Amino acid sequence: MLHFQINPHSGVPVYRQMVDQVKYYVASETLKPGDQLPSIRELAQQLAVNPTTVVRVYNDLAHEGILELRHGKGAFVTAAGRRVNAAERKQTVRQLARQLAVEATQLGVPAGVVLKVVWEELAELQPAEEAELPAAIPAPSRR
Repeated sequence: MLHFQINPHSGVPVYRQMVDQVKYYVASETLKPGDQLPSIRELAQQLAVNPTTVVRVYNDLAHEGILELRHGKGAFVTAAGRRVNAAERKQTVRQLARQLAVEATQLGVPAGVVLKVVWEELAELQPAEEAELPAAIPAPSRR
């Protein structure tokens, strides 16, 4: 199951957030060549966005060669979808962490709270064996 996170207050257009997230899923091989994405209507309803936004996302990704649009069948990940190496993946995560750190600091949220919340979110999204917690951070409570 794909987890899309749309933040209407981020300053980044919704379609760009969706494009980036599909690219992340392809790069991490969560989406593999041949995998079908949700239908336009289904994804629009799931994310509460206009269907034309999803059409734009799918068309942009098809133009970049990441998706193949098959008339009457749907959108599929191509074999040519871009993969990222470990260094690129780490850099992307670092940029996201920086953004979180800046926003948390602006809100006055203590670092310990930010780390705990991040671990709680990771625990929800990742299998237990993948979400290893460093000894310095207290284990998150399940919601």
